[in-house]
Amino acid sequence: MERRQFLRRTTAGAAGLGAGALTAAAVPHAEAAPVTARRTGPLRVDIVMFDGVEELDCIAPYEVFSAATMHSAAGVEVRYVTTGRPRLIRCGYGTGVQVRHRWAPRETDLIVVPGGGYTRREGPGVWAEIDDGTLPRALAAAPRRGLTISSLCTGAVILSAAGLTEGRPCTTHHGAKAYLEEHGGIVKNARVVDDGNLVTAAGITSGLELGLWLVGRELGSDAATGVEAMLEYEARGTVWQAN
Repeated sequence: MERRQFLRRTTAGAAGLGAGALTAAAVPHAEAAPVTARRTGPLRVDIVMFDGVEELDCIAPYEVFSAATMHSAAGVEVRYVTTGRPRLIRCGYGTGVQVRHRWAPRETDLIVVPGGGYTRREGPGVWAEIDDGTLPRALAAAPRRGLTISSLCTGAVILSAAGLTEGRPCTTHHGAKAYLEEHGGIVKNARVVDDGNLVTAAGITSGLELGLWLVGRELGSDAATGVEAMLEYEARGTVWQAN
């Protein structure tokens, strides 16, 4: 199984990536990622839920971050949140998930936006969230120093609607890459794309890689390898990381 690789963009490439991104102006890339050694409290992770979300998109990162609390002295607090009232969310294949927490971006260190329903223009999923506008507006207003916003699969399409991927290196499910690029994203052919305060992952199962990568970045390599061993899963594919 292919081990993760690290690709660094050149200085020339980095010079042209700041314009047009909401987060680029609000939070400098160099200060976006928290420094692991300075963490004094638990890593706080909010996974955004909406009707039509893909089951594995939300459950895989939840499992990874929840397991990470057993491999980190600082611990991890992971929860499902919704921009609406706390309620039962119905996932794409019918699974019900009771969400008890409201959207509170100032109370978290990491936001994860899953995808789902991209091929259904009618009905619940990412398009319904974009048409409603509540989640894209909330995401557009969320960036601040110390906060990382991430997505997996077609969750990146919601980030695009919020203006967060414009002019930024990013990735998504292979079926949505053209859309992301047409709307200003600099799409990279990678399993995970880490651009500091914006981290995106590819298709459905890459939620495992997203979680493991961020656990390693925020809590250290020992925590990430500990979770890998616990889950009996070895992270695969390329991680593209900005300088």
